[in-house]
Amino acid sequence: MRKILLAGTALLTLVSSSAMAADLSRPPPVEYKAPPMVPVFSWTGFYIGGNLGGAWAHADVTDSFFGLNFSNGSNNGVFIGGGQVGGNYQFNNFVIGVEGTFDWAANSNNSTTGIAIPNGDIIQVTSNNTWIATVAGRLGVAFDRVLIYAKGGGAWVGNSSFTVTDVTTGVSITGSNSNNTSGWLVGGGIEWAFANNWTVKAEYDYIGLSGRTFTVPVVGPFVAGDTFTTGSNNIQMATVGVNFLFGMR
Repeated sequence: MRKILLAGTALLTLVSSSAMAADLSRPPPVEYKAPPMVPVFSWTGFYIGGNLGGAWAHADVTDSFFGLNFSNGSNNGVFIGGGQVGGNYQFNNFVIGVEGTFDWAANSNNSTTGIAIPNGDIIQVTSNNTWIATVAGRLGVAFDRVLIYAKGGGAWVGNSSFTVTDVTTGVSITGSNSNNTSGWLVGGGIEWAFANNWTVKAEYDYIGLSGRTFTVPVVGPFVAGDTFTTGSNNIQMATVGVNFLFGMR
């Protein structure tokens, strides 16, 4: 009986030792860690930035004395630069917002074609746009960090002078009637968030403007009392810009 007990005890000891050895040789379990959550980019928030580009103006001018049409008044494009400020709100993939811009225009003398009046002299009309301001709503579709948008609103253009020149004699008269004009704006562009708080954009805008008038003083050296009126006034703008977005993205 004693021999049987001793044999059983030895067998249990051997089995236990084998089990422990198997546990020690088994590799430890691998702990699974979930990947870090990547925040989804949002266009919601306020922003401020700057822009550079070009502008092209057009205006047709007629006069009251002779009914002449000084057509095709346009310039070859001028440099513009300024800034913008605005805010966006994103819901799903749609983005709505409002934006205000202000740009200075470089030398933007907009001269019409010279026209001969009945006495044979050549008359030319020149206007000068010095700044462009806009306020517009924006509506766009976001593809993560890329935003394609359209915009529409109002525009105001500062005019420093309105000059009528007798090219034949070299005499000119400059007035300041209607120092600014207003109108409407439509445009669109594409914007890309290349960093969490920084974006770049490219944009095109068309501005339709109200007319201007200038009446030559009665003491003028030529065409005294003649009134010159602009029509079909418009400005086309193409700009690129950069914005800083406030808040956590």
